[in-house]
Parts: sequence; C-alpha cells; structure tokens
Amino acid sequence: MRFVALMVIVAASPAAPAAAQNYPVKTVRLIAPFAPGGATDVLARLTALKLGERWSQQVIVDNRPGAGGNIGAEVAARSAPDGYTLLVAGAPHAINMTLYHKLPYDLAKDLVAINRIAGYPSALVVHPSLPAKSVKDLIALARSRPGELNFGSPGPGSPNRLAIELFMIMAQVKMTHIPYKGGSGQMVTDLVAGHVQLASIGLPPSMEYVKAGRLRAIAVTSTKRSPLLPDVPTVSEAGLPGFDVTSWYGVFAPAALPRNLVTQVNGDISAVLEAPDLRERLQRMDAEPSPQSPEDFARFVREEIAKWAKVVKASGATAD
Repeated sequence: MRFVALMVIVAASPAAPAAAQNYPVKTVRLIAPFAPGGATDVLARLTALKLGERWSQQVIVDNRPGAGGNIGAEVAARSAPDGYTLLVAGAPHAINMTLYHKLPYDLAKDLVAINRIAGYPSALVVHPSLPAKSVKDLIALARSRPGELNFGSPGPGSPNRLAIELFMIMAQVKMTHIPYKGGSGQMVTDLVAGHVQLASIGLPPSMEYVKAGRLRAIAVTSTKRSPLLPDVPTVSEAGLPGFDVTSWYGVFAPAALPRNLVTQVNGDISAVLEAPDLRERLQRMDAEPSPQSPEDFARFVREEIAKWAKVVKASGATAD
C-alpha cells in the first residue's frame, strides 16, 4: 500500500507543472472595478486584448463598479485562486484602505500584486484669474490668504483630491476643498468658469483648456515631465522636492494564487507592455508603461498604502 501511494504521488507530481504550463485553458475574467470608459476600464481592455492574443484565449473585462472600486476588488479577493479571475486595481484602492473604516478585503493581504501596468500623472491647474504662474507663486499666495483659495475634486478620496492635500501638507498651507459628485465633469466646468480656483486634473481631460488658455497648468504631479506638457515642470522640481502623485494601476489576483502562476502572468504582462501598438495607445493617454516584478510591485503597493494613510488622516477625508 505504501508503494502504491508513493507511485500515485510520483505519477501525479508532473501533472501540476504541466497544468500551469498550459495556463490558460479557458476564458480568463479581468475585473475592472469602475464604470466603462474611465481610465481603469481603458487599461483593463487594452491589457485584456493583448493578453488574449498572447494566450490564444479570450480575456473578458467584467465591469464591477461601485463603492470607490471596492465592490470589484472584493469580488476578486473572494474568487477561486486559479488564475481565471484577475483584477485591475490601483491608487484608489490604496487610498481606500484608510478612507473606509471597514473594508471587506485587504489590498495587501487578500490580493496578490502581480504586475504594474501603467501610471497617469495629473496637472496642477489654476484659473487664469488666479495670480499664480508657478508652484512657488501658489504657495506664497496660499500663505498670504490662508483658507481663502479653494480647490475642486471629484470625490473625497480621489487621487486628485489627495494630491492637493499632500501639496498642502508639504507646503504647509491651507486651502478649502470643494467636493463634487458624479465625476470631474461639473468640477472642470466650474473651474473653467472661475467658480473654483484650482484643481489637480488628469492631463488628457485638461489639455484642450490649457491649450486654449482657459486654464493655466503650473506643474505636473509625477516625478517626470509629461510629453504632453514638456515645458511645464513637475511639482517636485518647481518647489516641493519629493512630491509624487501618479494614478497607477496594476493586475492583482486572489492571494492564494500559486506562485508559478504569479510568475507566469507577471512575465506575460511585461511582454505585452512591450508591444509597440499598446505603448502607442498608452502614450496617447499620457500613461507610462511601468511593469515591475511581483516582489517590487507588492512593495510599491504597501508603500502607497502607508503614504496615503498619512494624507487621508491629516486631511480628515472619509467615505463612511
């Protein structure tokens, strides 16, 4: 009996690696935890398309919007760890770890970070009537008029709202937050009309107003200048060294996903991010491909959670 059992184990052992090597053998679901048409959805669809081509299997995007991206993340965290349910998540989820007092999942524990896809910088823009043409000008103006300047944002815990909160912390200034619901459309309208004085906005949505002179871009929020605004400095080089806010996104899976699948999917994502057509699409969106190893991506996620926890707590922002 012991010999038979040993034979069964020996016979079964090669099957597990073989199954992993054949992955995927059926349709893969990629959860996008926000509504169709947004940055997360676009990245998910581009990634799904290229992975489907590489795998010769269909990769479908499953939009699960709601609760600031938490509904889709919870669905993914509770799915079978077999590689057939993946998730696109990012900066909003790192922020949510502190923004929500009770979450049904933990980004760093219930999900495994597989690979980072890309990041979107934003622009710090002001209405032309505001006498601030640089970061230093804005800081000086805010210090001379504490609490009088106002800034808009599309939500209490949005990366763009917290970008201004981080700016205020680092610059030691106080400005008044004007929150908007239902996305950034109305906020941008009010900003262009002068009802709101400044905001942090994604570059593609703000470009037409900046080019038309209806908004003034005084800095970009990432550590590198944007090709879309090559003459506009980063916040870091313009007066607040170390400032870095990028709306990043990556692929996650249920935490118990076998290590060999984590490695395989990581490598496949890195490979498709090298595709010239995908890189060209991302560049048009001002999104920079930024793949990482699973270890580096997991470390980055933990650092982002800790970074935004400090900003959320200092700002008093809450979604509850």
